[in-house]
Amino acid sequence: MEVVLLVFSVIAIILVIQMMKIVPQQEAWVIERLGKFDKILQPGLNILIPIVQRVAYKHTLKEDAIDVTAQTAISNDNVTLSIDGVLYVKIIDPVAASYGVSSPYNAIIQLAQTTMRSEIGKLPLDRTFEERDSLNIAIVAAINQAAINWGIQCMRYEIKDIQPPQTVLKAMELQVAAERQKRAQILDSEGNRQSKINQAEGEKAQVVLNSEAAYTDQVNRARGEAEAILCVAEATARSIEIVASALQKDGGGDAVSFRIAEQYIEAFSKVAKETNTVILPADLSAPHHLVTQALAIFNQLKTRDK
Repeated sequence: MEVVLLVFSVIAIILVIQMMKIVPQQEAWVIERLGKFDKILQPGLNILIPIVQRVAYKHTLKEDAIDVTAQTAISNDNVTLSIDGVLYVKIIDPVAASYGVSSPYNAIIQLAQTTMRSEIGKLPLDRTFEERDSLNIAIVAAINQAAINWGIQCMRYEIKDIQPPQTVLKAMELQVAAERQKRAQILDSEGNRQSKINQAEGEKAQVVLNSEAAYTDQVNRARGEAEAILCVAEATARSIEIVASALQKDGGGDAVSFRIAEQYIEAFSKVAKETNTVILPADLSAPHHLVTQALAIFNQLKTRDK
């Protein structure tokens, strides 16, 4: 009797253990009743009816990173590329993930690979390296559109590496080297051009400054000469006024006559010293005739002025 009670106690304990199910946080357990979907267990302690109810599927609700292995794709310009990436997904509907597709993660990987091949085929080789962001966005949009019935949401897709063939890599390296050499030559020519422009502008500025300096010098010289001529003219006019004023005084005419006679005789003597050709008056024995002749010339000029 005691043995029977002990057996029933052990069986009861086993049944209680089977009935109690503890679900961890961020997990969803799908329960079936007699082979048909019944409910989803919430995190914590749950009670199930043995044999009648069973845990059919267990899903984690955390975001998961799935490695997409390297795959080959052909670009728009017929270059074969090897591309691998990583896919970040999350189960948002445990029921759809359990009954909508047999293997949700595998379906997501296959869809990501086919979508990547399709998107790479739309772009030439040069743009595949520039359009990574647009490729990632396009792949995520295509996966989410197809995975609505799978209960999975694709959060993002990242391309890890794009490997073109070795021949293409060498050609790209040569192209980059040629482009750098081209930029260096352009910069060198631009520097020479700018240097010549600066030199020409400097020479132009020098010519302009020299011409302005010459112009200023000529203007200053002309002004100086004009002022000098004006000063000489004013001095001459002043001296003439003084002489004219002196002539109006008593004895002024006799003084002028004497001065003219003196200068006439002095000029005649200089002519005899500076040249071999001398014009002599008719009567050399009477020097006073020279004075008389000079006075006569002065009187004639004076009479003409009157």
